[in-house]
Parts: sequence; C-alpha cells; structure tokens
Amino acid sequence: MKKVAVIIATPPHGNAKGREALDIALSLSGINHVSVFFMADGVFHLLLNQYPEQILMRDYIATFNMLELYDIEDVYVCESSLSARSLSQVKLNIANKVIATQTLNQLLAKQDVIFRF
Repeated sequence: MKKVAVIIATPPHGNAKGREALDIALSLSGINHVSVFFMADGVFHLLLNQYPEQILMRDYIATFNMLELYDIEDVYVCESSLSARSLSQVKLNIANKVIATQTLNQLLAKQDVIFRF
C-alpha cells in the first residue's frame, strides 16, 4: 500500500482539474492510503453555496462528501491559503484539518506518490 497525496491547488470552475483530482482520489483509495490537500486557489472547492450551473459547469463540489465514504479521512487545508483569501472564518463544506504550511510540507515529504491538480 502506497501513500498517495492528491493536491488540489486550482480553482473549482473553468477547468476539469478539480473533478479529475476527486476521481483520482476516489479510485486510488481502495488500494492505497490517500490524503487530499487543498491549497492556493484549491481552497475555493470547500466553499458552501456554489452555483456552477450558472456558468454552465457541472456541480461536482458536493461529491467531495464522498471522500469520507471512501475512507479518505486525511483531508488537509493550508491555513495560509485560507488566510490569504480571507476565508479563515468561513465554514467549509467537508470535514478537514487546517494545517500550517510547514506541517503540510512535512506531510507531503512522507508521501510515495504526489498528484497535483
């Protein structure tokens, strides 16, 4: 069993990277230990009340709730990314652990494979 990190660092709408990251995380979780990291503009995936259909995008954000059902419990959010976007006090849509950048880097150093979206 490998330790796999899926980093989501791009905004949720306007491209398919968030959906692809979610697909990779869910598909690999059966045979690997998967951790998901939200950083940079990827933290926008965690906001409530998004309406992507208004810009003709598919609403996959609610599917992030599937992480828990697939036993992906290590979901980390970069504290400085939240702070830089004035989101530190905003309620997020899935269970997560907010961590400092140094801790995030330490966790990433322990991974066998890293996918960045």
